[in-house]
Amino acid sequence: MDALRVIYAIWLREVKMFVREPVRLVGMVGQPLLYLLLVGQGIASGLTLNQAPSGVGYLLFIYPGIIGMSVLFTSMFAAISIIWDREFGFLKEVLVSPAPRWAVAVGKVMGGATVAMMQSVILIALAPVAGVVPSVLMVVGLVLLCFLISTAITSIGVAIAARMRSMQGFQMIMNFLVMPMYFLSGAMFPTQTAPAWMRPLMTVNPLKYGVDALRNVVWTEVGVPAGTDLPLGTNLALLGVAAVVLLGVAAFLFSTAD
Repeated sequence: MDALRVIYAIWLREVKMFVREPVRLVGMVGQPLLYLLLVGQGIASGLTLNQAPSGVGYLLFIYPGIIGMSVLFTSMFAAISIIWDREFGFLKEVLVSPAPRWAVAVGKVMGGATVAMMQSVILIALAPVAGVVPSVLMVVGLVLLCFLISTAITSIGVAIAARMRSMQGFQMIMNFLVMPMYFLSGAMFPTQTAPAWMRPLMTVNPLKYGVDALRNVVWTEVGVPAGTDLPLGTNLALLGVAAVVLLGVAAFLFSTAD
């Protein structure tokens, strides 16, 4: 029960920090929105997709990837609060308390995942731009998927931040990881057309299974036949395993950090 109270307190703090800083919403949603409205529609006007099911235009293809981008950016940088807390002394006060350290890490991950899930609702509401009229079932499915994806990605950020002491160093590592993870997720081009050397990197990228699951839900909603890399159930299973393993790694590294 003590651990659950710690998880809840840290989770609530992360959510309140997000609600009280609406400028974060603008920043985290702005870039994916620009990709959807400018890049997606611009490329869609002159591109024919190969290796995609019949009737899938580029805008419909990239839309699930844009949701994945929003979740990726928000999740990775949610862990930056650990660096801030360490610099301003809040983390020291938490760590000297009887609170289990692993519970603090889990609370951070759950808070970051909740914030990413909340922000994804805005992009889900823009589904008509991609030619999708969302049903309640689709919205619920996408929101839950975003939470699961963010749990895995935020765990990576927390695991790295647990051993970092410099804000600049953390931002450098995050910038190095974010874009490769996005481009290797199959968000912008079909994985079947990727070079052979790139496919093993895609296989170990948890975001790939998240984007593929998002695409499965969206395409099912518009009646597109199976054309994703893996069935929805397989994507969910692999993503769930990745989330549990990465959360365990984050909790361990945070617990053993100096």
